Amino acid sequence: MTKQLLERVPDSIRHKLGAKSGVCLLNGRDVFTSLAGEQLIIMACNARIKHVIPGILHAAEELDAVVAFELTRTEGGVDGGYTGQTPDLYFATVVEYAERCGFTKPFILHGDHITVKNSDAAEFADAERLLAVQMAAGFTSFAIDASFNPLAANIDIVTRLAGPVCDAGFGLEVELGEVRPVGSDSNLTTVEEAREFLATIASKGVCPQLLAIDNGSKTGNYLDGQMVKIDLDRTREIYAAAVAAGLAGLVQHGITGTPLRIVGKLAEYGIRKGNIGTLWQNVAHAGLPLDLMDAMRHWAKENRQDIKYATRVFKTEIDAIPEENARQIQDMAYREAKEFITAFRSAGSAGKLERLLGHGQCAS
Repeated sequence: MTKQLLERVPDSIRHKLGAKSGVCLLNGRDVFTSLAGEQLIIMACNARIKHVIPGILHAAEELDAVVAFELTRTEGGVDGGYTGQTPDLYFATVVEYAERCGFTKPFILHGDHITVKNSDAAEFADAERLLAVQMAAGFTSFAIDASFNPLAANIDIVTRLAGPVCDAGFGLEVELGEVRPVGSDSNLTTVEEAREFLATIASKGVCPQLLAIDNGSKTGNYLDGQMVKIDLDRTREIYAAAVAAGLAGLVQHGITGTPLRIVGKLAEYGIRKGNIGTLWQNVAHAGLPLDLMDAMRHWAKENRQDIKYATRVFKTEIDAIPEENARQIQDMAYREAKEFITAFRSAGSAGKLERLLGHGQCAS
């Protein structure tokens, strides 16, 4: 990576990395604003289990791609969520792998789904605290998700919570329309809602780069016989409204299980960030020692929990798996990441970003 692009690392991040570090952790605002006109999707990876990270980095290095690493509030909150990864630990883990792998491409560290599910003061305070901890840890982009609330409450929560992100000049994503798990009904975001939402928060000084919507996709693993139904026409219409409001584009949730032929078309309809979470968990589980996976499944069954909640319970064992298992996970993650980066049309995005950013200064 050239000196000019490394100079775009925010001052606060450079202080944490050290003056001699070659890690190119950039401001999400700069990345998404610069690439807004490109028909490509930045792959955002919720690495619930750390062993997938080097494989993703290897693929991004090989394909010259910008990527993002992220965790949601439930995955990696102030207390570590159900993965056991606090914001500080996640920052340290991703950076350590980037250093170890000699990763030279730009990337983002994103706080995904900083959720506020209701108007309760304690709920808001918890989200406010998480946002502050993530900013202090070294995250460079943030998704405020108040989509569970009626439109007026969503606007109010986003307006109040986004202040520190806007003041710092970091990346901002907002959400309108709750993307639901596989097997549940969608409540598609409307164009009228999007226009009202974006116009109102802009009038209050909140100017995001990205808007996450419900366009029919689902989170989690699709079961046999379940169909992927994404409304591409609605997506395109909302994208036009978002661009008119000054945004870079839209965010696609629920990509795990979506056929690559559909994934590849999303860039034509305004998707600029694609979140992949469950896939990386599936990859990691496929490479874990069989006795460990058996123990995790037994725990999930006994506690009547989704197996993802076993991640924190067995984190010590997961982190200490034999090298051959870690290598197997890395190799599988590499192959999956290459397929998605290619389908996302994101190969070469790092070079494009470098040309587009030029020699300006980014936020500190």
